[in-house]
Amino acid sequence: MIRFLLALLLIAIPAAAHATDAGWALLRDGGHVVLLRHAMVTGTTDPANFDIDSCATQVNLSARGKQQASKIGALFAARAAPIERVLSSRYCRCLDTARIAFEAEPELFAPLDLLKGDETQKAAQIAAIMKEIRAYSGSDNLVMVTHLEDIVALTGVSPREGEVVVVEPQGDGLRVLGRVTF
Repeated sequence: MIRFLLALLLIAIPAAAHATDAGWALLRDGGHVVLLRHAMVTGTTDPANFDIDSCATQVNLSARGKQQASKIGALFAARAAPIERVLSSRYCRCLDTARIAFEAEPELFAPLDLLKGDETQKAAQIAAIMKEIRAYSGSDNLVMVTHLEDIVALTGVSPREGEVVVVEPQGDGLRVLGRVTF
């Protein structure tokens, strides 16, 4: 069993490196939409007294998450086409990821917030995100900093904290073109 797990790990590592290289190649070309899951955080769920306007009531970036966001920014600057716009969820962990990584104030985009529990509201959020993605036609990259649940709902992909998923519209949904892990 241990040999099987080691073999599986050895197969997965080159695949992840290849996925990252392919993702960077796309980002170097520019003109892509990037879904970025916020960097590493201190906990798993927001407290009961959660307030969107108060970072003290939210799960926030850990020290390691802040380092990860810095690394994301440095690698984007070195390996990708310029960033045209950065849109972010209003949650502090997303805003801080965007601010640290891209050294600019992101545009608040409420549809990137955690998906609502109500199916009608959730569908409206997804529709608003899709509308923004479909409308993008720049030659540089558009970055959307959001949450795991949003990216899963949009792509079916479950990214790690701080992972990039490069997408394009396809039919009614999105096609994943590549991924970059940090």
